[in-house]
Amino acid sequence: MFDRYTRAMGMRRTGGGSEIAAVADWSPQVDITEGPDEFTIKAEIPEVNKDDVKITIDNGVVTIQGERKQEKEEKDKKFHRIERFYGSFSRSFSLPDNVNASAAKATFKDGVLTLQIPKTAETKPKGIEVKVE
Repeated sequence: MFDRYTRAMGMRRTGGGSEIAAVADWSPQVDITEGPDEFTIKAEIPEVNKDDVKITIDNGVVTIQGERKQEKEEKDKKFHRIERFYGSFSRSFSLPDNVNASAAKATFKDGVLTLQIPKTAETKPKGIEVKVE
């Protein structure tokens, strides 16, 4: 239970008083904005290769998955502290009904993934005139 709490709070475990943090699951921070024509999701995923990121949209849910790989241990380096998260991540968000998922575009620059999902033209209810007899 404590492990789930610390992961949810963004904290890492350290084992047995060691100063080196344990490898933990992580999830990137995101900003979700809505403009007049589209929704934009920006995810901070530094040091992740764009080929290691997968974006899917299925049944009104967008999922961003990927992996940040840990540096290979080198014999001439001694790590005293590791505070960055490594390993797989996955974030999912529900989309409203008024999006055109097939026209979504993603760009990746400077460690920030930007996903743009355009809105569909909203169907406005047509006014029906009823004649009174």
